[in-house]
Amino acid sequence: MLDYVLNPRPGKPYLVRFTAPEFTSLCPVTGQPDFAHLVIDYAPAATIVESKSLKLFLGSFRNHAAFHEDCTVGIGERLFAEMQPLWLRIGGYWYPRGGIPIDVFWQSGEPPAGLWLPPQDVPGYRGRG
Repeated sequence: MLDYVLNPRPGKPYLVRFTAPEFTSLCPVTGQPDFAHLVIDYAPAATIVESKSLKLFLGSFRNHAAFHEDCTVGIGERLFAEMQPLWLRIGGYWYPRGGIPIDVFWQSGEPPAGLWLPPQDVPGYRGRG
């Protein structure tokens, strides 16, 4: 269950970033845990997501079996549909499964004009080298 509150700065485009460096879900094939570093950026409209409810929502994926693409895009789409921000993007930087790291990105469209977009700055997986 996600909770939302009124945007304290309506009409002023700004960016909010949530980072979940220890996101966990389950592989739908093996049932083994998968780990990711999620970065969620959004420009609020009328509401903002309450951070504790977002933390609990993301934590609920520890018992959810889905592929990386489904988790990442599904989280972005749900936040966008419920919160109706001006713009939202999510980056899912997944740790290797079977030797292949998978990074998944989704955004709702073009960002608002003039919105400062910092890079997500999550390095690609480099292994031991």
